[in-house]
Amino acid sequence: MKKTDRLYALMEQLKDGRLHTAEALAERFGVSVRTIYRDMDVLMASGVPIEGERGRGYTARGGFTLPPLTLTETELEVLHLGLAAIGAGAGEMPELAQAAQSLSAKIDAVLPEEGAPEPGAFGFASYPFHEAAEGFRHMPAVRAAIRARQRLRITLRGDGSALEIRPLRLDYWGRIWTCVAWNETTGAFDSLRLDRITALTPLPGLFVDEPGKRLADYEGRKP
Repeated sequence: MKKTDRLYALMEQLKDGRLHTAEALAERFGVSVRTIYRDMDVLMASGVPIEGERGRGYTARGGFTLPPLTLTETELEVLHLGLAAIGAGAGEMPELAQAAQSLSAKIDAVLPEEGAPEPGAFGFASYPFHEAAEGFRHMPAVRAAIRARQRLRITLRGDGSALEIRPLRLDYWGRIWTCVAWNETTGAFDSLRLDRITALTPLPGLFVDEPGKRLADYEGRKP
């Protein structure tokens, strides 16, 4: 598993609200306890709201919130897309790269909830920007589908699997955008990374709320 994928998987694991020891996480992800400690340090330095310490265990308090009068969701998308583009060519544009780093630090300063660890410049975002940037091209279509209650067929990078989903909500977690959806292919809720989507097609017909497949059902699940 690539480090970026492991960091995302760790964030998803910690979001269940339970306390996870470094030993248990190391066994789950097939790495050393020392590696888990380093990963936790990276996530905390990036502003991910993790609570815990070595020897006791770790958990996450929740996602990030944005000051509503400062940035809109679309403005945040634009900022991150711009940072992604500049990050990809930082070697040839040192001045712009420095400005992008400064802007990233300012964004990070307002993203974590109150009391979160102080974020570091770029932090988790220092990993390849171009992969995360790929997800932005699907953002308008996914958001439109959520508003219209439009079913989607998506293809994922890697195994090339095609899924039919009911998109329910966009989430932001550690600079990665995900879509909470009812996955009609697997018959279960799913949290899909937008940067893993290689193709997206709206399907005919709109979906209606059905017990067990609604956003409220997803939010009401027990940890």
